Amino acid sequence: MSFEKENCRGKYIASTQRPDGTWRKQRRVKEGYVPQEEVPVYENKYVKFFKSKPELPPGLSPEATALVTPSRPEGGEPGLSKTAKRNLKRKEKRRQQQERGEAEALSRTLEKVSLGETAQLPSVLQGSQAAPPAAPDLPDSAATTEKAKKIKNLKKKLRQVEELQQRIQAGEVSQPSKEQLEKLARRRALEEELEDLELGL
Repeated sequence: MSFEKENCRGKYIASTQRPDGTWRKQRRVKEGYVPQEEVPVYENKYVKFFKSKPELPPGLSPEATALVTPSRPEGGEPGLSKTAKRNLKRKEKRRQQQERGEAEALSRTLEKVSLGETAQLPSVLQGSQAAPPAAPDLPDSAATTEKAKKIKNLKKKLRQVEELQQRIQAGEVSQPSKEQLEKLARRRALEEELEDLELGL
């Protein structure tokens, strides 16, 4: 779309109307001028090479590729490596075990409540959330290591409770916060849970 016209004195770009209704002046240009909208976009040699490169390897006919339909890899997720698929399976299994553990902990607390331990309900609930039980389908060695970890964790929490109690008695903490008071209230539940785990080992 060139707005040029030849004249005896050189080339001219004809006057054009702007969108607002005003007119652009006629412009004189040098010989060989190409309007901006007609200038081809620059492409380096690599871009040109890849554009001219065929999509199929040399010698392979397009009909042969049309017969073969791309199949999705096993597992449903296209483009995932074996390791990534394995990791997805592990995450899903861990999530299911955690949900199962939370459900078991909740059922245990409900059993305790039905047996008449209504006074200790909040502390039992907090204790069960802090340490979910081991999954029953784990091997014995894994279950014992899991119990050992829980015992170590409970001992650490009891040690923290005792340190907090000593700091309060020494006067280092004048007004304990709500979280600190809750930690102190959980002491008995932590001790009971630790005794149960140690007897179970």
